[in-house]
Amino acid sequence: MIDIKPTLQLLADITPFRSVAGEINQQRELAQWLENWLLDELGAEPVLPVSAQLSQPAPPLVHARLERGAAKTLVLYNMYDVMPATDSGWDIPPFSGGVVEWPELGEVYVARGAENNKGPLAGMLMAVKNLLDTGLLNVNLEFILEGEEEIGSGYLRRYLARSPCPIAPAEAVLFPSLCEYGGGAPRVYLGFTGLAGGRLSVSGGAWGGPHAAIHASNASWIANPAWRLVEALGQIAPASANGVLAKILPDAPANALLGELAKTFSIEEELRFRRSEALSVSGDTLSCLQQWLGSAVLNIAEIHTQPQGGRGVIPHHAEAEFALRTPPGIDSAALLSAIQQQLATLPGAALQLDDSYPGCRFGLEATGVEPLLASYHQQQAVPQIWPWAPGCAPAYAFAPIAPAFLIGGLGHGGNAHGVNEFVTLRGLQRFQQSISDWLTAF
Repeated sequence: MIDIKPTLQLLADITPFRSVAGEINQQRELAQWLENWLLDELGAEPVLPVSAQLSQPAPPLVHARLERGAAKTLVLYNMYDVMPATDSGWDIPPFSGGVVEWPELGEVYVARGAENNKGPLAGMLMAVKNLLDTGLLNVNLEFILEGEEEIGSGYLRRYLARSPCPIAPAEAVLFPSLCEYGGGAPRVYLGFTGLAGGRLSVSGGAWGGPHAAIHASNASWIANPAWRLVEALGQIAPASANGVLAKILPDAPANALLGELAKTFSIEEELRFRRSEALSVSGDTLSCLQQWLGSAVLNIAEIHTQPQGGRGVIPHHAEAEFALRTPPGIDSAALLSAIQQQLATLPGAALQLDDSYPGCRFGLEATGVEPLLASYHQQQAVPQIWPWAPGCAPAYAFAPIAPAFLIGGLGHGGNAHGVNEFVTLRGLQRFQQSISDWLTAF
């Protein structure tokens, strides 16, 4: 049985770093801390020293190599950035963290990042250390730890696109994570959804609308940029469709996997895990899964005006933050081009794209998949196999390096990005064992 006390200590060490977007000094400090740990505890050598990246605006990449003289090399990818959090509503302050007892789950570690993804990061590192200390690590390892996963992984993707690629070809890439979502069956994803993020904005100008906020008594004869923004959003993606812009029917191999998944998948349990009461679509389980995985959807995360909080004014600017999620098989560039054409009919509306990357998929036969399934079976867990994830990850950027970019690991956590984010102590133990089993399978 794995002793997770050292893992909890490591997690307690990295929890206090407020490694959120915009906190560049905290991100730099944590990146340097992690690089030092890899060097001191594992003997891994930095490939891209953190100290050489401090003049750039992006959070540093931690890229280190553990050379064992082995025939095979694996890549372990993870993230050290987390979402913002305040103390309100937490059992323990989110950037202090600690173990508490919950009636239904037993002992849990509560902190921002406990599930996503400082908890898995700590478990991953300790799994490697334990294997190294016991002489059971028989592969070379490349570590890639980034600080921009929550905002699109732009720096990482540019780094991997260098010629030659900073990482030589490897057997597989693993993103260790807690994949017993909601405490249910562990999931194996054979690909990932793509992502494009940015903002849709409307400013007052020649089309109408003021150049500066004016009194709302003029609303009946001077246009309001906020209403034009609502019109633009409705034209791009009618609210009745919940932001879905395009759909594909999964191909035969994907549909076969979904057909098997539908036999045991519980929509009720998924809704409970997602803290929701109903789906926005109807149909049997298979058709709902096809809709979920086959839809390109424009998600609106935030809408605001300038100035903010003024009921008695017509604002001069209105803006909506969006994320366009596109499954493998749908061309995100074509979708964005179509949006631009639609907006051309609405003077004043403008689309600003921050970044984007495509979806990516691979097959069951890809190297690394079978050892991941076996690592679940060794702990009597029966995995669900998905053709790709509804969530996004920069899997395509690793395609030149390995045939598969896997997210995997047993373990039960929850409330990622929310209040009282947690990982169960039993889940952390199961997670670390599964990562060890995957590594030793090579």
